[in-house]
Amino acid sequence: MKIIKKIFLALIAIASVSCSNNEGELSKVNHPEWAKNKNIYEVNIRQYTPEGDFKSFEKNLPRLKDMGVDILWIMPIQTIGEKNKKGKLGSYYSIKDYLAVSPEFGTMDDFKHLVNKAHELKMYVILDWVANHTSWDNNLITEHPEWYTHDTLGNIVSPVEDWTDVADLNYYNNELRTYMINALEFWLKKADIDGFRCDVAGMVPIDFWNEARKQLDKIKPVFMLAEWESPELQKHAFDMTYSWSLSGLMNDIAKKIKTADKLDTLFTKINIDYDKDNYFMNFTTNHDENSWNGTVFERLGEGAKAFAVLTATIPGMPLLYSGQEAAMSKRLRFFDKDTIEWGDYKYADFYKILLTLKTKNKALWNGNQGGDLIKINSSNDKAVYSFVREKDGDKVFVILNLSETEQDITLNGQEYAGAYKNIFTNEDVEFKSNTELKLKPWEYLVFEK
Repeated sequence: MKIIKKIFLALIAIASVSCSNNEGELSKVNHPEWAKNKNIYEVNIRQYTPEGDFKSFEKNLPRLKDMGVDILWIMPIQTIGEKNKKGKLGSYYSIKDYLAVSPEFGTMDDFKHLVNKAHELKMYVILDWVANHTSWDNNLITEHPEWYTHDTLGNIVSPVEDWTDVADLNYYNNELRTYMINALEFWLKKADIDGFRCDVAGMVPIDFWNEARKQLDKIKPVFMLAEWESPELQKHAFDMTYSWSLSGLMNDIAKKIKTADKLDTLFTKINIDYDKDNYFMNFTTNHDENSWNGTVFERLGEGAKAFAVLTATIPGMPLLYSGQEAAMSKRLRFFDKDTIEWGDYKYADFYKILLTLKTKNKALWNGNQGGDLIKINSSNDKAVYSFVREKDGDKVFVILNLSETEQDITLNGQEYAGAYKNIFTNEDVEFKSNTELKLKPWEYLVFEK
């Protein structure tokens, strides 16, 4: 019943969006100019260092900048509820006070210093925002119980049965909407952040997000990321949504449940359902995937790097999660301290090459600033996925063996013909039409010009 209610709310919101748009009350999302060629990096403050605080994480900013990181998505930093808490430390997504920093991470001044330092390095910061629910000991429960969802007996309920540490907010209430927009505005003004990543965004009515975006943009041009996969959310409120479908498909290809040519079906659907200027966040992992579904190596095996190349070169914005540059091979505990083991940053150079290419090569830029994906068919499209993208004289040619076996293939046509440089070896390469190649298992090749 709870999920049905949420879907009903969303359908009402979609209808209201249509009406509002006809009346000219809402404008199409205008992406911040700075976002056109950016990538994104998810920061798990708790697990990043032994101290697990802002100050210790801040020391890593120069390293991340050198690796090519542009946008820092910082997981929730507000105080965490104690009532019905899970684990020793609780969930970041159980917010006790929307306007306060958790002592676990430091102080408001520490956070502001972190944001300022990131800005000095020409990096951007978005804050994870939990609008759908609060902790059970958030003062709003006693001060405004009418802002919450109740069952038939009048009891406040959780949004999902398993989410026992949080209480569901009810966006039928206009006072709640005003409060939440004011809270979002508080962080823009107080800490000068650059936007928000919005948790389970599709479980909150779309018309709320539309109004929130309109108000936030009056303060500064913001970047908004929705944890959801829906074209409606990108019309007026969000710059970018999750590519959950891509993530699931990559997992299935790695497990041999599906074949590489199924990527064509997905990309065709995206082209039909979404506008050309929509942004998609492409990822091989994130905090949820890592903690609950397995590390990249558990899910993608030896293909982890090949799939990382895919996420960084197809249309969309690539995401890195804390620890990926260290080839992190453990699931981080979600409710307890579990520091990342960094070692020698094994994959840092690999990601630096990909992120640098993303930033400088116009073919890979975001939305309609980048080039279309043109599929290059081969003699075995079930195992090999190849494509070119081109924009304003910049071109990228990608060949991926998405299988565990060696492939002897012929690349059809001449769309890719020409002179390139291999981005990983700096070797100059000339391709002619109908090129024959031998690819190692999970081999990835990226060429640019």
